Amino acid sequence: MTVRQLELLAAGLVFEADVAGVPGSPLVLLLHGFPQTSHSWRHQLPALADAGFFAVAPNQRGYSPHARPGKVEGYTTDQLIADARTMAKSLGYTRYHLVGHDWGGQLSWLIAAQYPHDLDSLTVLSRPHPAAFAQAMKADAAQSERSRHHRAFQDANAAHELLADGARRLRATLRNQGVPDADVDAYLIRLGSFEALDAAINWYRAPRVASGALALPGVPAVTVPTMYLWGDQDATVGRIAAEATAQFVAGTYRFEVLPGVGHFITDQAPERVNELLLDWLATRASA
Repeated sequence: MTVRQLELLAAGLVFEADVAGVPGSPLVLLLHGFPQTSHSWRHQLPALADAGFFAVAPNQRGYSPHARPGKVEGYTTDQLIADARTMAKSLGYTRYHLVGHDWGGQLSWLIAAQYPHDLDSLTVLSRPHPAAFAQAMKADAAQSERSRHHRAFQDANAAHELLADGARRLRATLRNQGVPDADVDAYLIRLGSFEALDAAINWYRAPRVASGALALPGVPAVTVPTMYLWGDQDATVGRIAAEATAQFVAGTYRFEVLPGVGHFITDQAPERVNELLLDWLATRASA
């Protein structure tokens, strides 16, 4: 089914989104991570639409040109969560299936923990539950090293450094985890300017995040039916954090390890993601 573009309104901002499927069908809201865009869901959108869902993948705060506050205070986690929830409501939905990767996964865990009655199901790729991440940061010395970019992004020059020499470092971040060159180029169409990339990095700098909010030991276990996908070659999330996530899901839980796959799962193993996601959503529809 054809993917088309849509504009969504939230908090007075305009978010560009890729969508597929028939409005009114069960909603699947897909939240991308860093340094990616709605392009990361290009394989999932038509597959979900063909399976009878209305699939919506927004370019989130900072990634959409008309949803780009100028100050770092405009990127707090609470505002990012509110954006996602408002988008779903603006589409006419009170309940939906939520899918998130990386930073989008972080938001998805928090939405599931704080607003479980919004969700029919939760699917998270790569990013562990925030409390599992906090636990791993203490128990696994390697996890702190894997997460060193969180500290590096506090530097005001971080975007300049990633974009220098034809975006050599940003390209390497994606290529080294299996993202094809054509898709690296597609991400850079949206993130290849200082203004856009610096806004995306502001997610890491916003007050709650700068003080360590990606690792949140106080986030409760989620009760929403949850599937968690993790590639065992993930350069930023180690096995300890991934396996510990099971401790923080109190409801139905499915954990799938993708052998030989890195952090950017939808780029490297799109067919496997589609297979798992469609099977999971089918089981939720029949539950």
